Amino acid sequence: MAVPVIRASLGARFVAYLLDILFIIGFTALLTLLITIIGALTFGLGWTLFAVLPASGILYSAVTVGGASQGTWGMRMMGLRVVNQEGTRVDMITAAIHALLFYVAISTFLLWALDLVIGLVRSDRRLGHDLLLGLAVVRAA
Repeated sequence: MAVPVIRASLGARFVAYLLDILFIIGFTALLTLLITIIGALTFGLGWTLFAVLPASGILYSAVTVGGASQGTWGMRMMGLRVVNQEGTRVDMITAAIHALLFYVAISTFLLWALDLVIGLVRSDRRLGHDLLLGLAVVRAA
């Protein structure tokens, strides 16, 4: 069943990603401060939570894309949202896996290039990691 909504442009997705980098930096700084305080209050025991920081971008995407608004703050600012093939909301686990696949793709030049080429040649502008999970980034209605 096809999604009866307008697909997002790759340019809007790129700008949303740049905005999200700023939000993730802020989210990570907030988590760092919180973990530092918890660690001090627990005489160092809470500092084990610093292991969560590398996954802060994935947590951010899971909570925001898997939430009611269906998009990260950057996506919302650009008027985008993420939907599954039925056009409905994405759950948090799928949103986290989507973010993980995206970060794996952009961390390796060949995977990033393949992901981008897929998006450029497809008329619906879905990237490789979107296709793997059956998701689409669309314009918010």
